[in-house]
Amino acid sequence: MAGVIKRLDEVVVNRIAAGEVVQRPANALKEMIENSLDANSTTIQVTVKQGGLKLLQIQDNGAGIRKDDFGIVCERFTTSKLTKFEDLNEIATYGFRGEALASISHVAHVTITSRTANSKCAYRANYSDGKPTEPVRPCAGNQGTQITVEDLYYNMDIRRKAFKSHSDEYAKIADVVQKYAIHNAKVGFTLKKFGETNTDVRTPIDSTPSDNIRLCYGSAIARELLDIVHKDETLHFKLSGTVSTASYSMKKGVFFFFINRKLALH
Repeated sequence: MAGVIKRLDEVVVNRIAAGEVVQRPANALKEMIENSLDANSTTIQVTVKQGGLKLLQIQDNGAGIRKDDFGIVCERFTTSKLTKFEDLNEIATYGFRGEALASISHVAHVTITSRTANSKCAYRANYSDGKPTEPVRPCAGNQGTQITVEDLYYNMDIRRKAFKSHSDEYAKIADVVQKYAIHNAKVGFTLKKFGETNTDVRTPIDSTPSDNIRLCYGSAIARELLDIVHKDETLHFKLSGTVSTASYSMKKGVFFFFINRKLALH
């Protein structure tokens, strides 16, 4: 009697994995923001349409992607952050596994445009299921990388239909941008909806966490902030943060934290 256990097709495996890594548009954006920060960007611009399901675009002025890397940039476990397991002991970047773009490309149409400082022009490629759909082509573009994610979950009807409100998804995206803007105050962030000129989040370059808290959450809370710093040599950790004083109160509290520079989503 033939066995009933079968090996899943690679495309099916990758789509299942992508659904776990990219649970909603805000998760996809979080991964792309971390890529931009790893590229030493000083400006990060985010544009969103229909809560990120129709369009989720990020533009930075970082190091850019070399033309020779375009072929595998969206494949799983392709990375410039490490070459052997021992490198994990000294990893200092947000990402290192090379899963983010791969996961996104299995559940959306992805276009990457990028230019390095030494390149005479930018290059562009479209991706599906981790692979370029056509040869990489030269184009105009500034230094840095633009990633355009369209029709997120186009091939996962149940997941796509689970998102009832574009406004709710946009609010979650704004929340992610605000938190990274506060934690990375030296980087200028902007967030806006596609087709609109006004921004919903805008923070300047070379700002401070306190100033960005004021921009994101208002001057009332910014006047009631207390900095905390702690270091424990025995447990080998250090922490720093900002809390509101006992004299400040609000209907809904805001709490977020970063562990080893990565936002802990909850």
